Amino acid sequence: MRPQRILILVENLPVPLDRRVWQEACALRDAGHEVTVICPRMRGHTQPEEKLDGIQIYRHWITGEAGGLTGFLGEYASALCGEFLCALKAWRRAGFDVIHLCNPPDLLFLVALPFKLLAGVRVVYDVHDLWPEMFEAKFARRGLLYRAVRTAERLTLALADAVIATNESVRAVVKKRGRKSDDEVFTVRTAPDKMDTSAPEDPALKKGRPHLVGYIGVMGSADGVDYLLRAAHHILHTRQRQDVQFLLMGGGPEHERLLALREELGLAAHVDMPGRVSQTFLCTALRTMDLGAACDPINAYNDHCTMNKTLEYMAFGKAQVMFGIREGRESAGEAALYVMENSPEQLGDAILELLDDPPRRHRMGQLGRERLHGPLSWPHSVRQLHRAYARALAGIAP
Repeated sequence: MRPQRILILVENLPVPLDRRVWQEACALRDAGHEVTVICPRMRGHTQPEEKLDGIQIYRHWITGEAGGLTGFLGEYASALCGEFLCALKAWRRAGFDVIHLCNPPDLLFLVALPFKLLAGVRVVYDVHDLWPEMFEAKFARRGLLYRAVRTAERLTLALADAVIATNESVRAVVKKRGRKSDDEVFTVRTAPDKMDTSAPEDPALKKGRPHLVGYIGVMGSADGVDYLLRAAHHILHTRQRQDVQFLLMGGGPEHERLLALREELGLAAHVDMPGRVSQTFLCTALRTMDLGAACDPINAYNDHCTMNKTLEYMAFGKAQVMFGIREGRESAGEAALYVMENSPEQLGDAILELLDDPPRRHRMGQLGRERLHGPLSWPHSVRQLHRAYARALAGIAP
C-alpha cells in the first residue's frame, strides 16, 4: 500500500489525550502515511494548530462538555462546524486521500460526505462506541432523537469503505446493522502502549493507610463513579474499615457533582479526587495502588465497551474489581473480580475481599499483564488497522 494522506476526525477528546486515536495516528505515521488530526480544544490542549511527532493537529472551538440533552445538541453542532472548517483548511493546504471518522457522535459523516462525493476520498469509520446505546444510557429514553441517532449510524455505515470496531461484540453489531461482510469490518482493540510501567511508587498517595484503591477515567453520567463513592461509604461507615484510601483520577461533566457527593457522604478524608492528572502522575499512581476499580454499570451500552481503565490496570499488573459488563469480562478474564449487579454495597464488599487477600491480588495482576502480551496487544491491533486501510483503499489504483 503506497503512502496516503490521512485525515482523522475525533469529537469527544483532543489528541494526544485520546490515547486510542493518538496510537492509531502514530501507527499510520510509522507506516509512512501523512497524518492530520482534527479534534476539539479542551482539557488543557488549547493550541489551535501544532505539529507533534510529525502529525499535523488542528483543534477547533467547542462548547463546554455537556451533561444534558440541550447541551449535547449544542456541543455536536459546534463540533460539526469546527470540524468542517478545519477539514477545509486541511484540504486547501495538503489534501487527503482518506478520512477516518472516530465516533461518537455518528454525525461526522456530514463532514466526510462532500469530500467523498466530490473528490472520491475514501472513508474509514472507527466505532469507539455504539452511539444509539450510548444515547439511551445517558438519557434513558427513546423517541424522535433516538431514531435520528439510529439513522445517523446507518448513514455512516453506508458511507464507509471500511469499518473498525473496538472489540468483537461491537463488530458483530456493526456487521448486522450495516449489512457488512466479514472482510469489511476489522477489530482494532484499544491497548496501552508505551506507558511507563517502571515509574516509581509514591507511598504518600496512601495518606498513611495500608491500602490504596484507584480509579482512572472520565466522570460522566454513564461512568458510574457515584457507585464507587457509595461503595467507599459502605466500606468506611458500614464495614467500619478505616485502612483504605481512594484515589479517583479524571475529569468530566459530572466531576463537580461528584465532589459534592463526596462531601455529602463524609468521604473527604479518605477519597482524593484531583481531576485530570499528568501522564507522570498517572503512571506513579498505577504503580502505587493496590487495586483498580471499574464502576461502569451493567447496561446495554457498557456491555459493548472496552474500558481503557481495565487495560491500564492490567498493564501495571493490578488486580481489579468491576461490575460484570460483558466486554469487561472478555478483556480482563481472570484478572478481575466481577460484581454481577449494580450494587455499591456488593462493589465495596468485593474491594475488601481482594484487599484482604494479597496472594490472590498478585496472581490476578500477573494474569492481566500476560493477557496484554497476547491477543490484546497493541502490535496485533496495528496489523488489523493496516488491513482495514488496505480494504478501504482497494478501489484506488496503486
